Amino acid sequence: MLDIKIQKTTTPKEKPAKGAKLGFGKIFTDHMFIMNYTEGKGWHDARIVPYGKLSLDPSCMVFHYGQEIFEGLKAYKGADGKARLFRPDMNAKRSNMSNERLCIPEIPVEDYIQAVKAIVKVDEDWIPEDDGTSLYIRPFIIATDEFLGVAPSKTYLFIIILAPSGAYYENGLAPVGIWIEDDYVRAVKGGIGFAKTGGNYAASLAAQVKAHDDGYSQVLWLDGVERKYIEEVGAMNIFFKISGKIVTPMLNGSILPGVTRNSVIQMCKSLGFEVEERKISVDELVEAAKTGALEECFGTGTAAVISPVGKLRYKDDVFEINGNKIGAVSQKLYDTITGIQWGKIEDTFGWTVDVD
Repeated sequence: MLDIKIQKTTTPKEKPAKGAKLGFGKIFTDHMFIMNYTEGKGWHDARIVPYGKLSLDPSCMVFHYGQEIFEGLKAYKGADGKARLFRPDMNAKRSNMSNERLCIPEIPVEDYIQAVKAIVKVDEDWIPEDDGTSLYIRPFIIATDEFLGVAPSKTYLFIIILAPSGAYYENGLAPVGIWIEDDYVRAVKGGIGFAKTGGNYAASLAAQVKAHDDGYSQVLWLDGVERKYIEEVGAMNIFFKISGKIVTPMLNGSILPGVTRNSVIQMCKSLGFEVEERKISVDELVEAAKTGALEECFGTGTAAVISPVGKLRYKDDVFEINGNKIGAVSQKLYDTITGIQWGKIEDTFGWTVDVD
């Protein structure tokens, strides 16, 4: 168990007013969690301090070799006034999976969850209570050795910052357009595609800009070898309802194992749907869109929860899905997951964790 020292700010910020437009990841709370790692000593000096700038040497290895990982989860203020987290153990375990791949020391799951709970408790008054809002939690680890050389760092910082946030997409559950990328690739099996690390997102930017310039919200990636099989969207996993079945790409080492993805699979099965985790070729998807077998498409992720897709572009073809309207399954999943998160629906899965 961590011995967390707490230093409260003497100059608290003004909190957003009820009903204020929060955006996503733009406003930050009064405090942050920090813990050091030193080779031979392990993780140490866990502390909560006033939110502020970091002082790092220009030679810090994170700047030059990208040795870092991050996570994303949320805290919610329920109708009963309780602050809750959603499946934080999944984030802790996925963080350690990323750590292993990036040669970063692991953090015990119980310590990780304790740290998240502690910082959320200190800034609990920052959790917004308007519908659709939450406190976004961003834990991350960076390599801090002051050394120019390609090798694992011997020192690290584990930091958690908090951001009261509204909906990830300004238009809420309005269906988005997805650009299926047929030029760039994001990740390959054996690489770091399954890890939550900044390099994956940096690799996605060129295609993202191209897609945005043509009016599409997100990029849907194909596999990096054959450029034939559907993988994931830039910030989400992807699901399709094809001829009544729920289909999603199988995890293969280049796809992020999303917490919301896992939750949706369990929830769809509980609702009686047949769920298939398998390889899906873009040709199969195009054929399903042409014949009408593609009944719904939606993305899943911590930030957006469920993001319905109303339009798919592949090369010179554009396909409208479900009349560019949110489908019944997408709506049911969104209502159920957010209902559990905000304490409006009974959590029969045992997913929520009280902050207290």
